Amino acid sequence: MEQPRDVAAALDRVGYLADEGVATAAFLAMRMGRPLFCEGEPGTGKTSLATALAEALGVELIRLQCHEGIDATQALYDWDFPRQLLHLRALEAASPGRLDPDEAEKSLYSRRFLLARPLLRALEEAPCVLLVDEVDRADDEFEAFLLEVLSENAVTIPELGEIRASVAPLVILTSNRTREVHDALKRRCLYHWLEHPDLAREVAILRRRVPGIGERLSTQVASAVRKLRSAELLKPPGVAESIDWAQALLALNRTELDAASAAATLGAVLKYREDADRVVAAGLDALLSS
Repeated sequence: MEQPRDVAAALDRVGYLADEGVATAAFLAMRMGRPLFCEGEPGTGKTSLATALAEALGVELIRLQCHEGIDATQALYDWDFPRQLLHLRALEAASPGRLDPDEAEKSLYSRRFLLARPLLRALEEAPCVLLVDEVDRADDEFEAFLLEVLSENAVTIPELGEIRASVAPLVILTSNRTREVHDALKRRCLYHWLEHPDLAREVAILRRRVPGIGERLSTQVASAVRKLRSAELLKPPGVAESIDWAQALLALNRTELDAASAAATLGAVLKYREDADRVVAAGLDALLSS
């Protein structure tokens, strides 16, 4: 891919409609060999971008889902203790009273008993796309560890030595900005803020992702979702909820969005009772008015 427009075209072929900013950021990440840090509100297409890039490039997507308390063992590697125990028992049975402790220990910590977690898999299986999802949910210590791995594209396992990627994986990090991520990690990456799509792009996404939907219904759904995003809800809907809503309406054989069909399908787009109550109390006609 020689230009950002080539990236946009490749993403388009797999169903991801990237604007110029997203296509340029992805192109530069690939060309410069740098991780891409994607930040934005939930539902703006950050995770979907990594999935689409893997499909467009024809490589595996390896996902590391971050959470509070995640540590290096969960992200990098662990030892298969049950298999090691069985192996040790087999050695003892095969050599009663003659087992060499040093040789036994050496055989226990070999590659066959190593469980590769997402980071190690990405280093060993590259080229691939490594998605580090919701890194803002992890803590500072994990960020520091992640920065070291991404800087070197290598890890050292004490029992086995260094494992280095022959080709650097394409790394996409996402954040919903529930907290600020360390500057050191951001400086290692290219940065892109993802906005919700404008009306025309969201209509185009619905027409692409929901086969059979008409222009009128897709426009109505996209317009209503844009109003919901500005309604100070607990969980504003993202593009995924727009698609769910459109699919729900089609499943009910609706060709346009009115108050009755909106009331019947509101659970496809709003996932908190308080949000649904607030929207209903404000009047569904107001939501659907142009």
